[in-house]
Amino acid sequence: MSIQSSGVASDLSRRRFVQGLAVGGAVAGMGWWSSPAWALLSSAQAEVLSGTDFHLVIGETPVNFTGRNRTAITVNGSVPAPTLRWREGDTVNLYVANTLPPGSIHGRHTSIHWHGILLPANMDGVPGLSFDGIGLGETWHYRFQVRQSGTYWYHSHSGFQEQAGLYGAIIIDPLAPEPFTHDRDYVVMLSDWTDLAPAALFARLKKMSDYDNYYKRTVGDFIRDARRDGLAATLADRKMWGGMRMTPTDLSDVNAHTYTYLMNGTTALGNWTGLFRAGEKIRLRFINGSAMSYFDVRIPGLKMTVVAADGQYVHPVSVDEFRIAVAETFDVIVEPSGQDAFTIFAQDMGRTGYVSGTLAVREGLRAPLPALDPRPLLSMADMGMGGMDHGGMGMSAMAGTDHGGMDMSAMAGMDHGSMDRDAMSGMQTHPASEAGNPLVDMQAMTVSAKLDDPGIGLRDNGRKVLCYADLKSLFADPDGRAPGREIELHLTGHMERFAWSFNGRKFMDAEPLRLNYGERMRITLVNDTMMTHPIHLHGVWSDLEDAQGNFQVRKHTIDMPPGSKRSYRVRADALGRWAYHCHLLYHMEAGMMREVRIAE
Repeated sequence: MSIQSSGVASDLSRRRFVQGLAVGGAVAGMGWWSSPAWALLSSAQAEVLSGTDFHLVIGETPVNFTGRNRTAITVNGSVPAPTLRWREGDTVNLYVANTLPPGSIHGRHTSIHWHGILLPANMDGVPGLSFDGIGLGETWHYRFQVRQSGTYWYHSHSGFQEQAGLYGAIIIDPLAPEPFTHDRDYVVMLSDWTDLAPAALFARLKKMSDYDNYYKRTVGDFIRDARRDGLAATLADRKMWGGMRMTPTDLSDVNAHTYTYLMNGTTALGNWTGLFRAGEKIRLRFINGSAMSYFDVRIPGLKMTVVAADGQYVHPVSVDEFRIAVAETFDVIVEPSGQDAFTIFAQDMGRTGYVSGTLAVREGLRAPLPALDPRPLLSMADMGMGGMDHGGMGMSAMAGTDHGGMDMSAMAGMDHGSMDRDAMSGMQTHPASEAGNPLVDMQAMTVSAKLDDPGIGLRDNGRKVLCYADLKSLFADPDGRAPGREIELHLTGHMERFAWSFNGRKFMDAEPLRLNYGERMRITLVNDTMMTHPIHLHGVWSDLEDAQGNFQVRKHTIDMPPGSKRSYRVRADALGRWAYHCHLLYHMEAGMMREVRIAE
């Protein structure tokens, strides 16, 4: 099928075409599924390791995803790393060896974090909190009991190694029968690859954070908007964005101008394929193992029934499309019939690129590719500024304003359970640490949970798009207690300086958040930035609340769109030191991370 006939946008660059030609993957280590009953053979699938004892060797392997040879950091020689298949109730032993060369650009130490897995703090795999890391020539023995089931993943927590290829899937078989049936089972791991050294990409972001933003508005856009909205309104809009030193086209820090997107370690033209027979139910376990990329996923011609989120069963919901944040997982059931091939299409949130694969009755088939959706623009309402008369006030000035004189850091230990939650979602107050802070370039003023909002670029697109409001756990609140206290944290940043933080304080300057062992508490997050952030608390579950403060769905990663305010409950039942951070890798490295200490 030609590029033109597939429906791909006509401005697809030659560079992108060349990237697509490379199937990608490590030179060695691309194995077969160990059990055809679990997933059919496919040449691009990662190796599956099952049992209770696992030997994982971290090293460097040559790869070629773009037509240029590069070096990835790999587990057992493959990107993605082998899929690990465990069984609920078993005790697993994972022997992780560091065989990186002494002069590796990826560092001397390494680690593996088991994302979303409940385990002792010293097994969590975060250097500086859990342990010292795995040194050159060393082997670290992870050992813990598996106390859950579902779809999870693992990745390095050392430097930028996750970006360079160190990530893989975890599948945990349950002890009890699942509440749905299926005939075939595939992992669909989405990720982003760059030929740049990840440390060099981070340095570029610090120097020029908008490097990948090719779509800034032009004079032609101004003339069009003035004709449509009027000159005064258009001038006011441009003045507002100019005062903030921001642009409404800046949806992601890094996009397809730098990244090549991968599906199970292969590019779009590599065409990862999952086989099916007519009449079968296929389970697809989507995992976003990217460093920085959100994906909007659909399979044209097929409904997807979402049956699990972040490894936990939810009431089934039928959708045409879903947005998957970095680090999230969604299990869906599809029933392909009526044609021999269906495209799995995952476009990035900014509509700069995509990756695709195929469900087919045999290898070598493809279905038509949809065109990329139109590029969305951020609005003031998206960023929590809707309905306000800002006049000529620049947001840099607003960032230093004392909004109400309230010190939210002093309020962090208060019990807000008696406060009216609707009133709390009105005009937003801010921590004193944000006022006059050179690391804070904006503050959201009118925030809401946005649980029923599919997200920027997905509204009214003619498809049924999954919202957080659609996700409801199959079980009641596992704790049952009302929160005893609340902590409110603001996600803060400065776009030009590429500085990211909680409450305007970077990780190195912030005190740990202290939780009392056994307590039930509420964490409320307010996104004061124009970026979307996936927030991950290690060691314990995050029980998302609905707009009325009732338990809704259990997750390990909470997505926070711009201008959103979302609350979730935490049961502090895991002693130790835990990481709490934005799962956009370069945001975490730039400072959006805290330590959480749970002690008796």
